[in-house]
Amino acid sequence: MNGGGRAEVEAAHIRPVEHDGPDIVSNGLALSGTAHWMFDRGLVGFADDLSILVSRHSNDLNAVTAMINSSGKLLSPERPANRPRTEFVTWHRENCFKH
Repeated sequence: MNGGGRAEVEAAHIRPVEHDGPDIVSNGLALSGTAHWMFDRGLVGFADDLSILVSRHSNDLNAVTAMINSSGKLLSPERPANRPRTEFVTWHRENCFKH
C-alpha cells in the first residue's frame, strides 16, 4: 500500500535487461515503488532460499525491516516456473546488493 492507502505494484527485473537479464517472469518481482527503488540500489536483496537481506548501508534499518513481511522471505508464486530463478537472485546479490 502506498502512503495514500492505495494498492501499488511495479515490475522489477532481478538481473536488469541492460546486464543481459532476460525479460521473463522468473527474472521479475512485483514490488512497491519504494521496495523497487531499494532493490535496484542494492539496499535489499535475497539469499538463495529467498530470505530477504537488508544492506548495512540502509539509512534506517528499522524502517526497512518494518516493510518486510513477517516470514522474512519473498512471497513467491505457487507455479514453480514463475518463481525467481536462483541464477538471477545470485547475480543480484553478487553484483548489486551492498553487503
